[in-house]
Amino acid sequence: MKGLIMCLLITCSSWVQQEVIKKYNYEDFDLIVKVEDQEKYFNEMLQEDPEVESKTKLYNVFRVALATGWLAEGNIEKYRYYMQTNPEISGVSLINLTYVLQDLADDKKYLNIVEEISKGIIDDIEKKGKDDDVIGIYQLQVLLEVNAVANAELGNVDIALKNIKKSSEIKDGARELKYFKDSKSNYYNRYAIVLSAAGEDKKALDTLVNAVRNADSNPKLVKTLRQVYKKVHGNVKGADKLIADLQEEAYENEYEEVEKLYIGESTIPFQGVIPPPSGNGKPFSLFNATKQVYEISLPDLNGNTINFNDYKGKILVIDFWTTMCTPCVSAFAGFKRVVSEYKKEPFQLFIINLFEEQESVKNFITKKGISLDVLRDEPNEAYGVNGTPTKIVFDTMGNIRFYSSGYAGSTDREYYKLKAMVEITKAKNKSED
Repeated sequence: MKGLIMCLLITCSSWVQQEVIKKYNYEDFDLIVKVEDQEKYFNEMLQEDPEVESKTKLYNVFRVALATGWLAEGNIEKYRYYMQTNPEISGVSLINLTYVLQDLADDKKYLNIVEEISKGIIDDIEKKGKDDDVIGIYQLQVLLEVNAVANAELGNVDIALKNIKKSSEIKDGARELKYFKDSKSNYYNRYAIVLSAAGEDKKALDTLVNAVRNADSNPKLVKTLRQVYKKVHGNVKGADKLIADLQEEAYENEYEEVEKLYIGESTIPFQGVIPPPSGNGKPFSLFNATKQVYEISLPDLNGNTINFNDYKGKILVIDFWTTMCTPCVSAFAGFKRVVSEYKKEPFQLFIINLFEEQESVKNFITKKGISLDVLRDEPNEAYGVNGTPTKIVFDTMGNIRFYSSGYAGSTDREYYKLKAMVEITKAKNKSED
């Protein structure tokens, strides 16, 4: 895990620091929302500073990004155009390309292309080996899953079974890390799809049932469960009740664990600590609250000042994040479900970006389609946060009742955990009235 994070930080920081010429650089390119506008930027760069051999490696970073962007739009011709010179795919570029292939495979779009591209990348990673490509090994699990699903849908069941088995046998991949969004949920979903394509519907259903029961699930997996249930039982009668019972069981299990974390008394100053990430040594200081929450004001993405004092009487959740923090963004889908569920109640959730400039954050939010309420604390002054993601839950009087760090590992588990925090806080508020 530490190796993966280090690779990500080194790769991205090198992009930011390198400039093609003063006017053109990857940092500005990456802020552009639409791929057609990125393409225009790239072409203007080539005109003003034509490519020479010494710049090919850097220019190829732009090419792979454009290829990935066009693939996401379904423009296969332009994907092939930018990849025709076989540019080297860097670590972060591989992650972005894998995201796109996952989306296309799960939505059953361009499956022949998904199969072709994923197979080529798999072959390259396997040739390099683990020691030569740390990030590639983490993505290999997912690419094998994606290739297996594409082949299953295309009728190549033997290949699908072989690749999902290979993916299952990789023990040091991203699936167990609670880092990338829905790693384990997506695996169970794709595994079940392959099993069902091979005629093993009962085994597929059992896999999906266990995933939902254990909160290793997301909406896509639940949809697959309904489909496989119909194949096993001949109809969907009973499917909704089964799913509801499994989800309730999963929620109750998370509730029981979350309840242990409730903070009965919190006074300012308050230091949030967690066990040392390394497993030994002193507890890690996650944040330091030196003032009451209602004294804090922060700007939104339009520069308007948001005063937390205006949220007295509401349960308030704040979550600190950065655009470079993959587990931070992974958690947002679960947050979105909680926000939707409590939209008519006295509840407010803000995701607070740290360290980054307004324009960078705005463009990231637009590109990712994030609909949560976003604030900024560029100097990290509100709570002196030392690690992201960091979530803090306040009761209706502004007292800290929960805090946590990290991503729960699945959209459903993230939703259950935050919902439990809200429900427990509500219950405690009522008992104190």
